Amino acid sequence: MWISDYKYKWHEILAMKIMRSGGYIPRHIAFVMDGNRRYAKSQHLRNIEGHSHGFDKLSKCLRWCLDIGIKEVTTFAFSIENFKRSEEEVKDLLDLAREKFLNIINDEAKLNEHGVRILVIGNLNLLPEDLQKLIAKAMTITEHNDKLFLNIAFSYTSRDEMTQSVETILKLGDELQPEDINERLIEECLYTRHSPPPDLLFRTSGETRISDFMMWQLSTTVIYFTNIFWPEITLWNFLSGIFAYQRASIRLEAFKRQKRLEHAQQAKNCNYYSDRVQLFLRTVDSYRKKVLVSLSTSN
Repeated sequence: MWISDYKYKWHEILAMKIMRSGGYIPRHIAFVMDGNRRYAKSQHLRNIEGHSHGFDKLSKCLRWCLDIGIKEVTTFAFSIENFKRSEEEVKDLLDLAREKFLNIINDEAKLNEHGVRILVIGNLNLLPEDLQKLIAKAMTITEHNDKLFLNIAFSYTSRDEMTQSVETILKLGDELQPEDINERLIEECLYTRHSPPPDLLFRTSGETRISDFMMWQLSTTVIYFTNIFWPEITLWNFLSGIFAYQRASIRLEAFKRQKRLEHAQQAKNCNYYSDRVQLFLRTVDSYRKKVLVSLSTSN
């Protein structure tokens, strides 16, 4: 189950209400779900059981996000660097992914009820073909939902995302001129093209690193680190992160407004609004859609 039927205690309901009325709620939150393996070791479990417990906690966290009013969630589920782990662990992780994406397909009605849209960001070409097809199917059957956008970073690193953006320009940008290629165009070819930057990045397990996750997108993001392992995260840990964001947002909102103005001015100063660039961006969207449909309908 991707969205938990979490049962709130009365004091948790009160805390959620206070938090919603007490300040800004992040529109977009990103999670680095770290500590699954160390949690498994502490509980004398196999590594894959730690990852499974981590997914169960994600379903609760998505429930909390829905109920507090967060509109978009991005989770770092599987790094390209994870392919360097043992053959057994990689196989177990990919098998777990197959199970969970199949669950999405089987839970289509419930995801549609909650309005959850699934988007997988990452280099799917590095994954087994059967898993690519499951991912594509999960994305296409939820593409019209709009209450909660769930971006799953799978087979992902930020450096690879930037590389893929440049490759997209080289592959589909035959009609572009040299002056069209700039920072804004590269940004518009990232996997996150249609998403706002995260307002809050939440990382568990005590690590204070970004780990090659959304490095392009984090310039105005509040970063919150906690020592707890991801499978042990509670509603109170979650709300502590939201509170940290609310405290920081008092100073940050003016800075973010200025960055948005600069971003808009940058678009005017370059060729972003030209017919040529807009046609290219529509071509990018059409190409990515075509690839997904082809994968999701193939046998």
